[in-house]
Amino acid sequence: MKDIYLDNSATTKVCPEAAQAVMRLLCQVYGNPSSLHAMGAAAELALSRARQAVAKALGCNQREVFFTSGGTEANNLALFGGAAARRRLGNRIVTTRIEHPSVYEPALQLQKQGFDVVFLEPDRWGNIPPEAVFDAVTPDTILVSMMLVNNETGARLPVEAAAKAIKRTGAPALLHCDGVQAFGKIPCKPSALGVDLMTVSAHKIHGPKGTGALFIRKGVRIEPRTFGGGQEQGLRPGTEAAALIAGFGAAVEALPKSADFLAHASRLKEHLLFRLEGTAGISFNSPADSVPYLVNLSVEGIRSETMLHHLAAKGISVSSGSACSKGKRSRVLAAQCLADGRIDGALRVSFSRENVLEDVDALVEGLLDGMARLARR
Repeated sequence: MKDIYLDNSATTKVCPEAAQAVMRLLCQVYGNPSSLHAMGAAAELALSRARQAVAKALGCNQREVFFTSGGTEANNLALFGGAAARRRLGNRIVTTRIEHPSVYEPALQLQKQGFDVVFLEPDRWGNIPPEAVFDAVTPDTILVSMMLVNNETGARLPVEAAAKAIKRTGAPALLHCDGVQAFGKIPCKPSALGVDLMTVSAHKIHGPKGTGALFIRKGVRIEPRTFGGGQEQGLRPGTEAAALIAGFGAAVEALPKSADFLAHASRLKEHLLFRLEGTAGISFNSPADSVPYLVNLSVEGIRSETMLHHLAAKGISVSSGSACSKGKRSRVLAAQCLADGRIDGALRVSFSRENVLEDVDALVEGLLDGMARLARR
């Protein structure tokens, strides 16, 4: 039975180029990048190449790229470090109700610390209205954090509007963008978006788990969260995971052009919508203009977990939402004010460059078979 993997928003299969880079650093170039001998210099060179690759993809200078253990650490560093650096300039923080937990939970912690945190609500389809952003950003706003692509619905958030709102009000705010679900898939250069901080991750683009990066615009200062050595310009000290970072860089270098990937993902999404069009009991929770590589749908009367097990028995992997939520009811879909039954039956389908039309057909047949066989609630 062929394994059909359609949970690429949770993680992706490591590409051969990334795997080879990791193994080379683990087995051949295993020196500490801070060491002064030849093996250390070789490891430092591998780090530099990876940093250049990420910087090129972001359209920035390599000194603006800071490696972390992944998206969660980078998001935490951006929020806590950004808020601490700007605290004397104001007290308001603006974010949304549909952020990834690694932004949403830090925002709640900052609220407990006395910051005035505003959580923007999505509309029925999961979109954040640009006018709501303009209303929320005030002259005393010190930080705005908004993801570019929502990890559960694929909705695009108005990051550009946030940049304009900050400029219009003259607020001293830093603009942070969680670009984890966008990087390597759609154009997301920080300079074009007008952001000061951007989070990216390796394992969403066929790189290894355990590494990511935070872009920090030149001239922007945030406070470190950990202290020790001088690695990553003193902002993120500790011996770098050179092997994983090398794999990250290799995965970036192996990325197809975003236009090619989007065209491929669009064909898959259109085929899925065509096959399920008019099917009683199926509803779609993603906005019409969501990114093509992520589709959120609900099966009426059948719990997500039940359908997931049914599909898994056929070798088909999808999810019920954010992998970090570990089966909890979706906060994102609840914020969209969807009915409880629709939330309980939600499934997230996410494509990679390795998926083909036959994978979509297998998913559709699995869903239809499950709807016929599984007991309704």
